[in-house]
Amino acid sequence: MQIRFANAKLQKTVSVEKTLTKAFGPQMAKRIKAGLAVLQAADDLARVPTTGSIRCHQLSNNRDEQFAIDLVHPKRLVFEADHDPIPRREDGGIEKDKVSRIVVIEIIDYH
Repeated sequence: MQIRFANAKLQKTVSVEKTLTKAFGPQMAKRIKAGLAVLQAADDLARVPTTGSIRCHQLSNNRDEQFAIDLVHPKRLVFEADHDPIPRREDGGIEKDKVSRIVVIEIIDYH
């Protein structure tokens, strides 16, 4: 998938290994890089693992248009489909196999 970032600060933090490690620590930096590599390697959102260490999942309530992957507990990498309009199924849900571009919103503990 194609990945972009919600703002330049986040992109710079994630793109420069020294900055990434300084901001999040070595273990978290490693998980962020691995998660982004999995997202980038997938052709679409439907092909991102929903189990295991990545565990891609759709969020709910006021974040129901967003997805997250697990990092170092309790942190998550939160992203959205980067399509206009967002591909939809007949029931209104997001058609994950049509999502080929995402925008990373934040790295956060939203719990």
